[in-house]
Amino acid sequence: MTSFASVTLEAADAAGAAAFYEAFGLSPYLRVRASDTPSDGFRGFALSLVVAQPGNVDAFVTAALDAGATTLKPATKSFWGYGAVVRAPDGTICKIASSKKKDDAPAARRVDQVALLLGVADVKASKRFYVERGLAVAKSFGGKYVEFAAPSSAVTLALYPRRALAKDAGVAQEGSGSHRLVLGGDAGPCTDPDGFVWEPATA
Repeated sequence: MTSFASVTLEAADAAGAAAFYEAFGLSPYLRVRASDTPSDGFRGFALSLVVAQPGNVDAFVTAALDAGATTLKPATKSFWGYGAVVRAPDGTICKIASSKKKDDAPAARRVDQVALLLGVADVKASKRFYVERGLAVAKSFGGKYVEFAAPSSAVTLALYPRRALAKDAGVAQEGSGSHRLVLGGDAGPCTDPDGFVWEPATA
């Protein structure tokens, strides 16, 4: 089975971006490297942090804002739970959410799951691309959502319609230039139908 092993974000200020993710609490889940490749608007992906309770959402949002993030969607309750969306200083969109609406323990910055959501033009076509390269599907809901098995990665890889992902994040869906995102694994080197680049995983 093809593996998905790592997430690398590209930033003009790599040291600053790395310091942000260290302060935010995501440094164990991703890498940062320098790049001046032009990128404008929505970069077509988001990092999703699933946490146990609303207090944990608030703790991560506070840490992100203290480290220089900006709010895209303030923390609020909804029919599905409680969540917020922030934008990191390098432009990466981070969604923090819990399915619970009430705390049952002291707040803590502890992550239950991190998912990389790729916003794609055609979920079914992108799913075929990845399945043909050996990725195993863990969950699939037609053209709305696909999640791949990623036993060798601390991050789950998933596909989401680009328009829906932008709406969920609170941003316009238009964007051009580099995604400033590189996926590591043994599916690459390759570029998927939406321009997301894969490189061979490195230790």
